[in-house]
Amino acid sequence: MKKLITLFVCMSTLMASAQDSVAKSSLQALISNNETQITSLANAFSEEQYNWRPAEGIRSVGEAILHIAAANYFLATKLGFTPPEDVDMMGMEKITGKENVIETLHKSFVFVLDKLGQINPEDYGKEVDLGFSKLSTLGTMMVVLDHTGEHKGQLIAYARSIGVVPPWSN
Repeated sequence: MKKLITLFVCMSTLMASAQDSVAKSSLQALISNNETQITSLANAFSEEQYNWRPAEGIRSVGEAILHIAAANYFLATKLGFTPPEDVDMMGMEKITGKENVIETLHKSFVFVLDKLGQINPEDYGKEVDLGFSKLSTLGTMMVVLDHTGEHKGQLIAYARSIGVVPPWSN
């Protein structure tokens, strides 16, 4: 009986560990997919279209892309990671030029995906204060996915409004 209980405990631990691994790898894959699609769409806009905005007071194409980058860094800081020294989160939306914007976006995804990979699944339940909400660490990781997906949709709407076809939908 003792061996059976020991076997059950070991199997339960292995299953929980496998589920945590699946959660982390799934989140990273989905966030990476968002990066791929956002970047391909960012490349589809012309340099001039980066200044287009649907109305006064609403982010332009370039500002929306930079907002994604800034949020990636912001959410990573809430998980306890310090952005690289050359990253100015507060001034990020002032970056200009299509190439600079895309490079900034890419660096933010590399950073956030690396940091999410460093999180120990044992910490998934820890509380994170985002300022606007208190979530678990895992919930905060999901916010990265949700936020990038939300703004991918925004950029799709922008693109359709000005005749840019998302490259993956051809």
